[in-house]
Amino acid sequence: MSETFLDVADLDVFYGSSQILFGVGFTVGRGETTALLGRNGAGKSTTFKALAGIAPPKRGSITLAGATLEGRKPYRIARAGLGYVPEDRQVFPEHSIEDNLLIGAKKGPNGEDYWTLARIYEVLPRLHDLRHRMAGRLSGGEQQMLTIARTLMGNPSVLMLDEPSEGLAPIIVAQIGDLIRRLRHLGVTVLLAEQNMHFCLGIATHAVVIDKGTIVHRGPIAELRDNEEIRKRYLAV
Repeated sequence: MSETFLDVADLDVFYGSSQILFGVGFTVGRGETTALLGRNGAGKSTTFKALAGIAPPKRGSITLAGATLEGRKPYRIARAGLGYVPEDRQVFPEHSIEDNLLIGAKKGPNGEDYWTLARIYEVLPRLHDLRHRMAGRLSGGEQQMLTIARTLMGNPSVLMLDEPSEGLAPIIVAQIGDLIRRLRHLGVTVLLAEQNMHFCLGIATHAVVIDKGTIVHRGPIAELRDNEEIRKRYLAV
C-alpha cells in the first residue's frame, strides 16, 4: 500500500447558508490514481474547489506531504504542489499553445523541474505539432490536453482533474485515459473527479464515491468493480 500523500479529513463546505459537503474525508497515496466518483451535483467539483482554496472549508483539514493546506490562499496551495485542472478547460485563447505552457511554468514545491517544455512535447507530441496555434482555435479535446499539460508545467505533487472526459468524443476520451495511465507510470499522483464510472474503471487504482456531499465508499478500484450495489445505488444514471 502506498504511503498517504494527500490527506483530506472532515471537510464541511458551505455556499452561503447552504451546506454542500458534510464531513468529506479520504486519502490519496503517492503515485496512485484516485477517482472521486458521483452523479452530477454530488459534490465532486465542490470538493476540488475546497482542496484548491477556491471554496474554503468551514471545518476540516487538508494536508499534502505533511504540509497543512486549509486556510491558505489558492496561489499558495498551488505553490505547495496541488495542481488543479478545472472542468471548463480554461485556456488563454489568444495565446499560442507554447505561450499557454510557458505561462504555467514553475518549479515544484521542493524545486522539482521534471516537467519542462521538452518533456511535455515528448509525452504529448500533438501539442508540439500545434505549438504555434492559438489556443482558442483548438478542439475541445486539444484544449483539455493543453490544460493538463499547462498544469504539469507547474511541477505539481498532485494533479487534480475535474471531469476530464466530459463532453468529449469517445476517441478523445480514450486518448485522455491513455495520458492518465502514462502519467501514473511516470509516478504522477492523480486525483480525478468523474461521473463516467466506466472511464475510471480502466485508469484508476482507487475509488472514492460521493453522494449528496457525503463519502459513501472508499477502496481499491477492484472493490468498486465487484460491488454492484454501490454502483447501482450511487453511480447508475
